[in-house]
Amino acid sequence: MNLPENGDHAQGAHGAGFDTLAIHAGQAVDPTTGAVIPPVYLTSTYVQDGIGGLRGGYEYSRGGNPTRTALETQLAALEGGVRALSFASGLAAEDALLRSVLAPGGHVIVGNDVYGGTHRLIRRVHGAWGVRHSTVDLGDLDAVRAAIEPGATKVLWIETPSNPLMKITDVAALAALGREAGALVVVDNTFASPALQQPIALGADVVVHSTTKYLGGHSDVVGGALVFAAGQEELAEQVTFTQFAAGAVSGPFDAFLTTRGIKTLGIRMQRHSSNALAIAQRLEGHAGIAQVFYPGLESHPGHELAARQMSGFGGMISIALAGGGEAARRFAESTTLFQLAESLGGVESLVNHPWSMTHASVRGTEAEVPESIVRLSVGIEDPADLLADIDEALARL
Repeated sequence: MNLPENGDHAQGAHGAGFDTLAIHAGQAVDPTTGAVIPPVYLTSTYVQDGIGGLRGGYEYSRGGNPTRTALETQLAALEGGVRALSFASGLAAEDALLRSVLAPGGHVIVGNDVYGGTHRLIRRVHGAWGVRHSTVDLGDLDAVRAAIEPGATKVLWIETPSNPLMKITDVAALAALGREAGALVVVDNTFASPALQQPIALGADVVVHSTTKYLGGHSDVVGGALVFAAGQEELAEQVTFTQFAAGAVSGPFDAFLTTRGIKTLGIRMQRHSSNALAIAQRLEGHAGIAQVFYPGLESHPGHELAARQMSGFGGMISIALAGGGEAARRFAESTTLFQLAESLGGVESLVNHPWSMTHASVRGTEAEVPESIVRLSVGIEDPADLLADIDEALARL
């Protein structure tokens, strides 16, 4: 079996299983010592063999670092891409991609449940530069088709499952629409992770991740990534230049922490998913809960689609409290194991009130989240303990 080494990306990885790639892709044994774990290259610059005589192509760590290269190889292999780039944050990755694709007058289509930070970036940062956007229900293909501006729509931005209302979008159907319109089809795969969903295999051109979340998996590192499908090599080069010129790269130790987290991604996602399903089933039908948003429930409108394009339903649940915003705040502040914090995807369980926290920036826009919503990032603790914590919080409603 020929696994991709550092710099080889996904080539030669065919036939290897996901967990095998997660552990071995990009993780070449150190040739000097035989160390199983490659060293972390904590260096800013590299000695040259004469002027322009670069060793392995490394010149300065803003342009490249072997530890970052190892992570990028790993990411490309897991997503089935030809190239990946690792960034200082998920939004840094999004920004570099958008700046490489868009110009003043360009148009982006986003979902009406897009992550608040993505909406803020497109609306307020790129909007001030003359980029326009339309916010539509991506589950309505006719609405998406109507929103496309021929010649102007450059990006179709998909997030599935979405943050925080867990909408499931048909990636293959929208990819076909995007190709027809000549728009780049981008999928934010943060909630599912490549362990549960492979957007490139469904037709996406680029996959984006906040590696802070499930990929890192331990709430100890901030990062982002882009993975490019075959046929997008020229775009990958453009984004590589933007990254080098603007400098939003991940540091070597951050890259190492992310790589270490990814090695257990497959088994972690199984536990996240089973725990989340147990909690969603407990919440569904409770008198204090108006609605449970979890694609693993048969009552979820996107359940059948999620079952087709995902191999599991993930660890994210959102709930609408019957008592509105006040009940949502009370619930979020009543849990113990579910700690009140922003972010998601770590081994520990977190609870968040999006209207007040992660999605405060989209109040008053088409992407505003109802005040009654609470978002749960279900960790990998003992499920009985998590269920007890939920039950105690519900008893306080």
